[in-house]
Amino acid sequence: MRVLIQRCRRGQVSIDGQVVGAIDRGFVLLVGVSHEDGPEDVAYCARKISKLRVFEDEQGRMNASLDSFPDGAILSISQFTLYGDVRKGNRPSFTQSARPEVAEPLYEALNQTLRKAGFRVETGRFGADMQVLIENDGPVTLIIDSK
Repeated sequence: MRVLIQRCRRGQVSIDGQVVGAIDRGFVLLVGVSHEDGPEDVAYCARKISKLRVFEDEQGRMNASLDSFPDGAILSISQFTLYGDVRKGNRPSFTQSARPEVAEPLYEALNQTLRKAGFRVETGRFGADMQVLIENDGPVTLIIDSK
């Protein structure tokens, strides 16, 4: 499982011109699932996301996690292109991406695990053509790869 995390001031996702998920301060997650992933990858990524210390503390250092802020939230977007391979040719190959029947349950499990950890999690719709607005804060952008 590969998750691109962006610390944001706000984020929203729209489908066919309708906003289906929106947050203010928090994380925008772009989540890719490979055909090798399973529940252990979900647990690993959820643990990393929930403990990630990339927000400023009282001293102005990046030392606080998302759960330090009562209004902190997560916007989670499924993103199979995170496993796009462009090493050969100019057209990406997506052979490492999991098929939808494998990827969707693992993506949903990640969102549920984060909700159980106490976070408000907004989402787009798996497999939909989505427009994602991200106001990156910092900018702070990190990648978690469970492998």
